[in-house]
This record gives sequence, C-alpha cells and structure tokens, in this order.
Amino acid sequence: MTDTWKAIALDKKTRQQASIPQEWLVPPPSEDRLNVIAFPRESGLLSPTELTITESTVETLLANLASSTWTSVDVTRAFYKRAILAHQAVNCLTEIFVDQALSRAAELDAHLKRTGTVVGPLHGLPISLKDQLCMKGLETTMGYVSWVGKYAERDATLVEILYEQGAVPFVRTNVPQTLMWPETFNNVFGRTVNPFNRSLTCGGSSGGEGALVGLHGSPIGVGSDIGGSIRFPASFNGLYGLRPSYHRIPYRGALNSLEGQDSLPSVLGPLSHSMSGIKAFMKAVIDAKPWRKDPLAVHKPWDQQEYELVNHGGGRELVFAILWNDENVTPNPPIIRALEVTRKALIAAGHKVIDWKPYKHAQLIAAARAIWRSGSAEDYKAATAPTGEPLIKTMDLDQDASPSSKTRMFLPPPATPTSAYDLWQAQKLRLALRQEHLDYWAATAKDTGTGRPVDAIIGPIAAYPAPPHGKNSSADYTTVWNSLDYPALSFPVTAVDPTLDPPKPAHNFMSEEDKQIYELYTPETFKDAPVGLQLVGRTQEEEALIRMGEILERAFSQQAKL
Repeated sequence: MTDTWKAIALDKKTRQQASIPQEWLVPPPSEDRLNVIAFPRESGLLSPTELTITESTVETLLANLASSTWTSVDVTRAFYKRAILAHQAVNCLTEIFVDQALSRAAELDAHLKRTGTVVGPLHGLPISLKDQLCMKGLETTMGYVSWVGKYAERDATLVEILYEQGAVPFVRTNVPQTLMWPETFNNVFGRTVNPFNRSLTCGGSSGGEGALVGLHGSPIGVGSDIGGSIRFPASFNGLYGLRPSYHRIPYRGALNSLEGQDSLPSVLGPLSHSMSGIKAFMKAVIDAKPWRKDPLAVHKPWDQQEYELVNHGGGRELVFAILWNDENVTPNPPIIRALEVTRKALIAAGHKVIDWKPYKHAQLIAAARAIWRSGSAEDYKAATAPTGEPLIKTMDLDQDASPSSKTRMFLPPPATPTSAYDLWQAQKLRLALRQEHLDYWAATAKDTGTGRPVDAIIGPIAAYPAPPHGKNSSADYTTVWNSLDYPALSFPVTAVDPTLDPPKPAHNFMSEEDKQIYELYTPETFKDAPVGLQLVGRTQEEEALIRMGEILERAFSQQAKL
C-alpha cells in the first residue's frame, strides 16, 4: 500500500500548488538562509500599501476597514499575497482558496457601501484557520493521508460565527500527523519550519498558524491546544496566543484526534502579534453566544467587570507569581532572562512579583498522559489504516531515527489499551489534584499583601526557545495548566542574544532530562529564536487574563522607552 498513500499525498500537494496564483510565486529564499522574516518585504511582490496593511495591528485594521479607509478586498489580497510568500519560505499552508476569500471580501465591501454599517465586529478581517476547522466544500486532512478527498458538508460552528461577525476565513494551515506533537510535520504537506531560523521548529500542533502569523501572513490565526499546541507556536514565533478554558470557544464541527475523550479536551483559541488581536477575536466569538450553537459551549457572556479586573483590585497593584522552574528541568539562559525581564517590567509598572512554588506538577502531567494515551493507539490506527500510511514516530529530520525516551510520550503506548476502570482512576486522581491546586492557589492570599490570592502566574512555556527539529522533547510546562484547566496566555518577551545568554556553568541536575536540556543549549544553535513566556489565570477567567496581558504588553512598552 506504500505506493497508494504516497500517490494520494503527491496528488494533494500537486493540487495545492496549482491553487496558488502564478503571479504570486517568486524565487524562494536560498536553502542556506536561516532567518526569512524579512523575505516578504524583500520579495518585491507587496506594494508599500500592502506592506503597511499586513504590518498593522488588528485594532488599526478593524478601524480602517470600518471607516472604508481600506477595503476588505484590498486587505484580504494583501494578506493572501503575504501568506503565499510565507508558504514559499516555511511551508505553512494546507488549503488555499483565493477566489472564495476575495468573493467574500467583495460582499462585505458591497454591504458597507450600501448600508453604511459593518456586518460585525470583525468586518472585513482575514483570519487563518488551523487544518481542523471544517469549511463547507473544502478538504480537511488534519495531516492524515487517509482523509484526503473528504470534503466538508458544512462549516464548523466557529467558522459559522466568524462569518456572522464579518470575518474573511482565507487560508488553512499545517499540523503534525495526529496533532499530538509539539512540532509540525505530516506525510501530506511535509514540515513547517521556523521563519526566524529554519533549522528550528515552529512548534506544534498549531505550527502552521505560528509560522504564518509570525511572518505577518495573517492578522489573527485560530489554533487548538490540548497540551501546549497554541502556546508553543506562539512563543516560538514571537506572538501572543491564548489557550482558553474548556468549552469557552465552540469546537463543534471541527475535526480532532482522540474524539470521545472529553475529560481533558482540546480547546480553540487565537494567535496574533498584539493583544488587540486576542481580545477582538475572543470578544467577537463570545458575543455571538456560541452556547446556542454548540451544546458543550459554556453559557458565559463577555464579562466586562471581569475584564476591568474588579476582583483583582481594579488592576492597580496586581500580584504576579513567577514559576522559575518545575523542579524537574531548569530553563535555559534565554528563558531565565525573559523571566527576569518580565519581573523587572512589572515592578517598574507598580505591580508586585513573588515566587511560585510548583505543586504536584509531575502527578498532574502523569494523569493527563494516562487519559490521552488510554485509547490513542486505536485512534491513530483507525485514521491511518485505510491507506496504509505509516504512523510518524519522530519529528526528527531523519525519519528513520529512533525517538528519544522523552519524545516517546507523544506516541501511543505499545501495551494493551487502558481499561475503562484504569481510565476512571486517572480521571479521579486528576480531579482530586485540581481541588488541591484550587486550595493551594487560594492559600496564597497570606503571601500577597493585598488580601487577595495571587492574581496570575508567570512561567516558561518550555525550558528552551524554539529547538532544532525533533528536539521539542517535552510539553510539561504547558500540559500542567491544561490538566488544571487554567487559561494561559503566551506572550513575547525577547530573542536569544549570544552576549546576554551565554551558557551557564553546570548545576546540580534535578533529573536526567534536566541534564539533557542543559547540554542542548548553545546560543549558536538557537540563533535568532524568539523567547516567550505564559501568563496563567484561573478557570473561565479569560477576560481578566486578557486585561492582564494588556497590562504586561504596556509594561514592556514602557520599559523599552527607559
């Protein structure tokens, strides 16, 4: 069956290439060029106005679209051209449907001209979608060869809402096979690489979104996150990215791995270059009352008081707690520096910063893995069997390389599937740990000096910046918050600097993994890699987390002016 699945994959790639307007194809960057962030600007394809459009914040884009300063057709075309340039540099796209998107944009322009009113709060704004979100009439392969040729009969609920709120879905983006990898490679579309350094991973599983938005090929991208799949790509590509609480954003109609496993589910959320993009997306979707369309969507309207931080002292003197390490792996020097930079910026802005001691992280992560892996072998087999496509066992450039002991956690277990009873025990343990952590956080009120518990936690997304392909070996720093269902916001801080981030002397290693991560780091290996962190809030407090993200964004801006 090898010839069969390879032929299907080749046909799909050929059809994808044919969907690109030939006049938008330019000579790609040379293979030995690592940093391609400037490639769209240098290509000559984009006019000065198109460069301005694609490098504007979402706030500016929406204002100019609503005022007819820019038409949706012009904005969509500009981002489409830049998306195609990004694709030529980092291989980030899956579905390309130029005429459909421009037709939608023209309809929005005509409506605004005719009525003088916008269709919705996202009027005319192009939005890219991870290759899970079904669009009527398009294939959604999710990185599986066996799913090529399956055309959606209706839009996913989130896509319906985006249309209702005036958006222009315009491309779909690459993912890893199974989705359960923190990098991006599959047998249909191949590997997506990091635009800041193409020898490094773009992250995963929303890696196509991270790379595309990182190159300003989309103003807002929609990813999904079950164990870090929004936050890795956001951090590794210098972006903001929000992992909301379970069921805050509707998932109905989107494809997924591990469907039926609903105790620790994947969630959908936005990636963008600024907090204005994160807020615009979240508020527009929540204002559309998704609970009327998706039976699992939480019935919680946008809470303006929560956004104004009424329960967090009005945002005047917030208390942040920094997780310096998880007592298993010490972060590399650039991550430690990012934590120190963030601490300094927040104190300068009048906030208080204390330390956060991790609480039973290893048990929370073990419970999450037990739940995910309980039926994963059967799930992956069912998806790959129709064409005989092989299950990818490593994200390494050498597909014949043996997976490391750590990355094996992203593969299904070789043993007999977990019994229902054993699964229940893992779920029972996780619930008990969630209660303990709730109490643990509440008890921090005695340490803050405000009478309130800690307002938010700040910590690493990984112990390293974007690593070489196949080396993103752990999702521990992100998975712990999924296990607790705490919303988490990735935010950019800095980039690897050889002068500021030299290797540190060896420390007393907390684990074998700690030693391996220490030995992985050299400034040359991680050249130009962005460095981000995550801001963690309490369950269903997305509005408060968004506001605190804006406060962080402003604190960094003020610090840069000093």
